[in-house]
Parts: sequence; C-alpha cells; structure tokens
Amino acid sequence: MKNHLFTTCFVAAGLVSLPTGCAQAPLALQEMGSFHIGGREVSISGKPVSEIVFTAGGVPAKVDPNGIHQVEQMYVQYFVPARRRGRLPLLMWHGGGLTGVTYETTPDGREGWLNYFIRQGWTVYNSDAVERGRSGWAMYPDIFAGAPVFLTKPGPFERFRIGAGAGSYDEDAGKMRLLPGNQFPVAAYDNFIKQNVPRWTSTDDAILRAYAQLVDKLCPCIVLAHSQGGPFAFKAAQAQPEKIKALVLIEPAGGGTMADAAKLRDTAILTLYGDYIGQDARWPKIRANGIGFLDQVRAAGGKPEVIDLPDIGIKGNSHMMMMDKNNLQVADVIQQWLANQGFYR
Repeated sequence: MKNHLFTTCFVAAGLVSLPTGCAQAPLALQEMGSFHIGGREVSISGKPVSEIVFTAGGVPAKVDPNGIHQVEQMYVQYFVPARRRGRLPLLMWHGGGLTGVTYETTPDGREGWLNYFIRQGWTVYNSDAVERGRSGWAMYPDIFAGAPVFLTKPGPFERFRIGAGAGSYDEDAGKMRLLPGNQFPVAAYDNFIKQNVPRWTSTDDAILRAYAQLVDKLCPCIVLAHSQGGPFAFKAAQAQPEKIKALVLIEPAGGGTMADAAKLRDTAILTLYGDYIGQDARWPKIRANGIGFLDQVRAAGGKPEVIDLPDIGIKGNSHMMMMDKNNLQVADVIQQWLANQGFYR
C-alpha cells in the first residue's frame, strides 16, 4: 500500500463522527500489512469424532480432530512510514493476558504508542504472541499443557497499580479506591478489560521460538517489551545479541538468564518503572528482580539505564503506562533516549 494516507482512526462508511480523542491528522505510510511467523505441525490421534451443526437449520458436519494441526504461530502487523527516521525497525511485544492491542488506541480513544512511534518515523512491527489474539489457540491439554488462566474484572485494577490494592475495585465507580493521582483512564476501564485474553503458563518456549524467528526475519532491530514480554526480550537478545541492538523494557516482569548476563554488555538497555511501586504488595519484589538482573549486566560491563518516572517528575503512572493519560509524555522519554543512543536520524 504505497504512499497511503492512513488516519489514526478507522471510520466505516456511514459513520458521521469519530470517537472522542481520535487524532485527525493523517499518517503517511509507505506500506502496511501483516503476516504469521513460526509454528509447527502436531499430529493428534485417538480423539472421538463428533457431528456438529454450525448454523441453525444447517446440515450436520463430521468434525474429526485427529490428524495434523498447525500450532504455535505468531501474528505480526507492520507499518512502514513514508518518511523513515528510525534507523532500525521497532518491535513491540506485549505483556501477559494481553495482545498487540496494548499499543494501539488507548481504552478511552486517545492515540497509543503504535501511532506515536509511526509518527516519529519508526517502522513498527506489533505482534500478538503465541496463544494470543490473532495468533490463535491450540487444543489443550493435548498441545498446550494445562488450562488457560483467565483474569477476573477486578484483577488488573488491583494488581496493575490503578486501584489501591486488594479490594479496591467496585462495580460502582463511586466506590472504587483509586491510587491518588493515578493517570489510568478509569472511566474507560471496561474497555481495557475487553482487551484481556486467556494465557497459558506452559507456552513460554513456544513464544520464545516464534520471537526468535521474528528476530531472524527483521533484525537488526530494537525491541520494546512490556511486563511478561520483558523476560522474553531479554532472553531473545541474549540468544542473538548481534541482532537486537537495543531493549526498551516497560516494567519487565523479570529478567533474562543470569548466567548469560554478559551477552548483553553491548546492548543499549532502558527500563522504565511507573509510580506507587513502594506501596504495592507485589511490585517491590518484581522491580527488585528486574534490577538484580540489570546489576549483573552492569557487572559484566554493560550500561543499562533505569528510569523511575516519578524521579523525573512524571507521576501517577500505572503498570499500563502506554494507556495512561500521560502516555505520550512517557513515549517522549523513550523517543529521546533512542535518539540519544544514535538510533534516530
């Protein structure tokens, strides 16, 4: 799709207005598209054959699950700006129970990081990890061991530092106990919850394999990863340090492989943490684990940088800082760091 003007809001024919908060200025794209990468074939046998009517009043069809299944592929969408200023492609990897929607339009209709970085001139690849979103599922427990984990509606509110911990969520918005000054768009919390998808705890190896194939295809590159995506980004960079030139970690859920910390000595690394961490039940430990890994990288000669946003005057950020009301201010911090590292022209 060459020299295409792509607006930040898709508008179907017949609509008379755009959602509140949609940016009106067009984005000039040289190309956009999508693909699937990775995966493998698995043979299943010994399962019963059933008859299913797929459409009311239709003819029953035999459904035989035995045979070859395509599984563990990953969906990737890409956007190439007409004027490229980022020296390397920027890969966006989401967190647990989420998809690439994380970086798209915010729950309350504002511009997300995907559009922000395209506007800055970055070629962006935004993916749904294995077993998420458009990457698809596989049968379980036959292929994906165990059962998926589903989040309740209060879960992210209480765990992602939006509300003041356990018991802070309430269906009555007037009874919610928000952290003072929190920047998450709480009025659109229901829209955020609609983005949540089930996840497995047994698919990490499959996810890493797919990311490795993506790195092989696209890199040298920069990886921007959130939460659960952080450990995947660290490990992918340790496996192919010559291909992943920089890591931007948004509150990573953990580190990489400690024994291989030295493999990141030449990788530019920025880690961002939001607000309220010290008063949370879980996040001090999560942050300490991440810092401990970065300390090993530093001891091996690396120069990872850590920014606690409140320390630079950016306050009120939740774990979902790419969706917070000041999300573009946080994006500016990342953009400036990337420019300072020489990845921007």
